[in-house]
Amino acid sequence: MRPPVIFDLDGVLVDSEPVWEEVRRAFVAEHGGTWRADTQSRLMGMSTGEWSAYLAELGVRLTPQQIARGVVGQMAERYRHGVPLLPGAKEAVVRLTAGRPLGLASSSPRALIDVVLDATGLGTYFGATVSTEEVAYGKPAPDGYLEAASRLGVDPGGCVAVEDSSNGLRSAHAAGMRVIAVPHPVYPPAPDALALAAEIVKSLDDLTPDLVDSLTR
Repeated sequence: MRPPVIFDLDGVLVDSEPVWEEVRRAFVAEHGGTWRADTQSRLMGMSTGEWSAYLAELGVRLTPQQIARGVVGQMAERYRHGVPLLPGAKEAVVRLTAGRPLGLASSSPRALIDVVLDATGLGTYFGATVSTEEVAYGKPAPDGYLEAASRLGVDPGGCVAVEDSSNGLRSAHAAGMRVIAVPHPVYPPAPDALALAAEIVKSLDDLTPDLVDSLTR
């Protein structure tokens, strides 16, 4: 069997970080909070419980549960009008399906993962999908990636992960996986996190079966 690949979703397959920032920034302002200069970078990779609690700390006058419901509801509505797949996303997933299992380890809530996978048709390609809602800790902890490997029935040390964010890179690396970084041009990872990547590619067009296979030989 060729090495399993576990994808992140936000920022790797879906250009969702600008949407997340727009929705959460507006939600914070609408409900009395104050968005800080480092808020978006801190939120990237957090689980739903973690980011909703963080937004409450910014002064939002709602409970974390109310914040999560409100933001996720707005995100789902945006996705129903079109999912902003990144260039080459579906092609990259299809290229890597031959002879290997694929998984997904995302910080998005399960409801949004399912909306994206259904709307894009990508769901048929993944043998296991995990939301960090379903594990104890979100990224940068390794829990989501370890759970994805477990659901696929594979050794995490034999997996290759595809990530874009600082917390995502740290998470996959902590899980013992070889990591391919696809940095987002607007939300690049921190240099120390990027240094954890086994390979750095400019776009999903560079994510080939040969590159993946070379990392675990």
